[in-house]
Amino acid sequence: MDKAKSVMDQKGSGPCCTNGMHKPLRRQLSNGSCSPFSPTDDDHHHDPQTNGSPAKRCRLRRRMESVRKNRPPFPWFGMDIGGTLVKLVYFEPKDITAEEEQEEVENLKSIRWYLTSNTAYGKTGVRDVHLELRNLTICGRTGNLHFIRFPTAAMHKFIQMGRDKHFSSLHTTLCATGGGAYKFENDFRTMADLELLKLDELDCLIQGLLYIDSVGFNDHPECYFFENPSDTQNCIKKPCCLDNLFPMLLVNIGSGVSILAVYAKDDYKRVTGTSLGGGTFLGLCCLLTGCETFEEALEMASKGDSTNVDKLVKDIYGGDYQRFGLQGSAVASSFGHMMSKEKRESISKEDLARATLVTITNNIGSIARMCAVNEKIERVVFVGNFLRINTVSTKLLAYAMDFWSKGQLRALFLEHEGYFGAVGAFLELLKSSDDA
Repeated sequence: MDKAKSVMDQKGSGPCCTNGMHKPLRRQLSNGSCSPFSPTDDDHHHDPQTNGSPAKRCRLRRRMESVRKNRPPFPWFGMDIGGTLVKLVYFEPKDITAEEEQEEVENLKSIRWYLTSNTAYGKTGVRDVHLELRNLTICGRTGNLHFIRFPTAAMHKFIQMGRDKHFSSLHTTLCATGGGAYKFENDFRTMADLELLKLDELDCLIQGLLYIDSVGFNDHPECYFFENPSDTQNCIKKPCCLDNLFPMLLVNIGSGVSILAVYAKDDYKRVTGTSLGGGTFLGLCCLLTGCETFEEALEMASKGDSTNVDKLVKDIYGGDYQRFGLQGSAVASSFGHMMSKEKRESISKEDLARATLVTITNNIGSIARMCAVNEKIERVVFVGNFLRINTVSTKLLAYAMDFWSKGQLRALFLEHEGYFGAVGAFLELLKSSDDA
């Protein structure tokens, strides 16, 4: 971990400056003082050592210090605006000196206090405290990396909050990835006077994953798998290391699913995907059960019995289909029992939620296995917010990969699941112009 941290601070070896993305601002804050990173005409035409006020000299010194040390001004953010969820990472500096504290403008203090003193924002925003990465050293600064999420449906409220907190006085450009970086680009510009630097989501996904794996999860492994996945009584979560990472099949499960064959840091291809992903699960559950949130849908699924909804092999054969090694408990037809009026009248909403979850998960596992075989890749890594608090699906995927490959393929999972794209966008903010 120390080695990975030190590499980040070597010039040209990691993210170290703004890449020219922060435009000079010529506006004033609501309290009448200028932004600390916004050169005014006075700054350019007068010697701050003789004619400028003490406040102007401080602001100019901080701007020059930022440039000299090859790093962007605070605050440091990265965003992944998905079809269902927005993921945001925020770096909180913990090594602020007394002088910096005194010079820091109120807007910056307000943003830092708001983000780090709360674990919930409004009704739907959440800071995943258990995922926080502590004591990272990046670009010569030491601090904590926070992970925040909220529904994409609340994006306009988020933009309004940025406007109300005068975020544009500190930045004019935010690094963002995901489809929403394109969808909401004009809203950021017109509502909050902010520009989005739009980044490729698959590039960010891979870069973010590799970075978090390199620094570790607070001295714990980021990766885990399930031992004995076919034995429900003895299926145990086990940590593991991503040694000899490449090649790997990376299965990203968000609203939909993208499957990547990754051969090296900058060498990958999108093999295929499916439109049946986390958004499908939640959408169908909302229709079938009346639930409103992902958490509510998973809670229902945890209490349901999918065999009341799905038609199994034994429902057709009376037992196992021995010739092809199909167990009687295997699903032969998802929702197959629902053609029967009697069955429809006897099922619960929990059964429907569980069957929906099993259907989506089995489909993803089947496609992933076939891709692994076709690409001749044995390391299969599943990521994405569909897996958040979703032990049912992680264990199903582990079982499916193990069973259908006859033990040759092991499903691997990562603790930070759906945040890698946001981390990749954050790293882009910090890259030097030479690395861009």
